[in-house]
Amino acid sequence: MAESHPTFEKDRVQKYMLINLALVSFLSIILAYYSLQMPTQAAVANVPAWGVTKSAPSLFRLWPWPADTKSNHQIELELLANSGLQVMSSSNETLATSAVADTKAELIDVDIDGSGNYIHTLAIRGGNGGGDTKRHSLVLTHGYFTGLGFFFRNMHELSRVPGWDVYAIDWLGMGRSSRPRYSSQRGESEDARVAYAENFFVESLEEWRQRMGIERMTLCGHSFGGYMSALYALKYPERVEKLVMASPIGVPVEPTDYEERLREGLGPVQKRLPAKGEEATPESEEETVPEPTRLSRSRVLIFRALMGLWERNYAPQWLVRGTGPFSRRLIDMYVGRFDWLNNIQKQALAAYTHQITVLPGSSEAALGDVLRPGGFARRPLVDRLGPIAMPTVFMYGANDWVDHAGGAQAIRRIAAAGSVATKLFRVPNAGHNLQLENPTDFNRILASEMRATSESR
Repeated sequence: MAESHPTFEKDRVQKYMLINLALVSFLSIILAYYSLQMPTQAAVANVPAWGVTKSAPSLFRLWPWPADTKSNHQIELELLANSGLQVMSSSNETLATSAVADTKAELIDVDIDGSGNYIHTLAIRGGNGGGDTKRHSLVLTHGYFTGLGFFFRNMHELSRVPGWDVYAIDWLGMGRSSRPRYSSQRGESEDARVAYAENFFVESLEEWRQRMGIERMTLCGHSFGGYMSALYALKYPERVEKLVMASPIGVPVEPTDYEERLREGLGPVQKRLPAKGEEATPESEEETVPEPTRLSRSRVLIFRALMGLWERNYAPQWLVRGTGPFSRRLIDMYVGRFDWLNNIQKQALAAYTHQITVLPGSSEAALGDVLRPGGFARRPLVDRLGPIAMPTVFMYGANDWVDHAGGAQAIRRIAAAGSVATKLFRVPNAGHNLQLENPTDFNRILASEMRATSESR
């Protein structure tokens, strides 16, 4: 059976245009300012891939946002107070606690290079061990436009699996990790551009692992985090026991008519398949049927302008920062749609999302280096996962905008190249943020995979 190509969805294209439309208004100001202020790039020996900690100049620093990622921890703590954890500082001071907290977690900023760069980490260690000295480690990596707080409905339950330590991290340059300068290579070849972006995240994660003294880990990444976690597993297979990708971006290849659709403003509609239960196998996947829809001439022009911004590494965070005192309203509107959270959780998540979004820009610019306009990877994972050396699990929401057919294609490629075990789960009653939308099933599936890993040792 010929492999199907996951395609654009009409509602996805429309939402993408609406969310980014306001960027056009800021384009001339941003370009003019940055043409004057952007620092030159110089080769420096013995400097990590991410460079030294130095915030990029920001026109929007006129707005009264906190400029230091280490300030105002209280907003993050208010979100974590909904997690069922008792959050401690490195000095054993209680920072936040839930009404029913029975598990201690530690918030730490892990230095990774001695130059001021650190990865913000929540660590749950030593619980439910029963005297087991050889513990397993689960490391959760977040997606784009989010942070470790987006796992607040998962960490407590997952930490209850016997013999496991659980960590959640903020990627370097995102969340509450340090914000070093991210020097995109978009002026170089596409291969160089992609390699720089991937190296930035993969090598900083490896530095973090070394500093934490973790020998091997089960790596679970969501969305953008799933993509980067897969690349880490490919480069450092001896450090990964199992790879779990939750709604990962960047898996499928682009459609054969991708360039034409971008040029003509065509956005194919994907017919969504109903969920077929908890677990699906490649053999049970059906072909998806694209139905092209033509945008109006004005929307084609807007679409092309937005594609140009994408190629120049402008990200949604710039829009939020640019709206200044109105930015919180944008975030409130976004989080307000999360009907699966109660009002207290919504308010806490909105405040947290807003704070990590308006912090100085850094590695958010990597999105345009890794993905082409429209969301397809410049170097798709489906063409790279064949030699994966550890059990690999894909998880998607049943109503996910990321098409699970990409994971099914990857599983076929992995099966053809080797003998590692692979699985694909579709989580019912969930979309892209499946760990938030249906934490019960997400936690159950991931905990089951953790137990299976324990039993296989």
